[in-house]
Amino acid sequence: QVQLVESGGGLVQAGGSLRLSCAASGRTFSSSTMGWFRQAPGKEREFVVGITRSGSGTYYVDSVKGRFTISRDNAKNTVYLQMTSLKPEDKAVYYCAASHSVGVPTKNYAYSAWGQGTQVTVSS
Repeated sequence: QVQLVESGGGLVQAGGSLRLSCAASGRTFSSSTMGWFRQAPGKEREFVVGITRSGSGTYYVDSVKGRFTISRDNAKNTVYLQMTSLKPEDKAVYYCAASHSVGVPTKNYAYSAWGQGTQVTVSS
């Protein structure tokens, strides 16, 4: 079972950028689809973006297309989320997650390993 640790969250002004990292331990990272989810206060956890095992395929929700970029480095067992043009509505706890599914699932239940989350706060 892969273990995940996120980092890189923080406070940023609207229009600013942040880069989140998710470091994985274990031997299954390169065979896992990786996803980023977020959960705002009082809301359910939602899928944001995912990347296939090789990194050749990605899927973004409409609200972050053109602003967020996911990437992975299988040699470093790390997945990244570059966030630009941040908006106050992007404020949430961001989680990375690993899935054994083929492709990029968007449902929480398809992901079997989760990190502890990192807080992203965007001030207006």
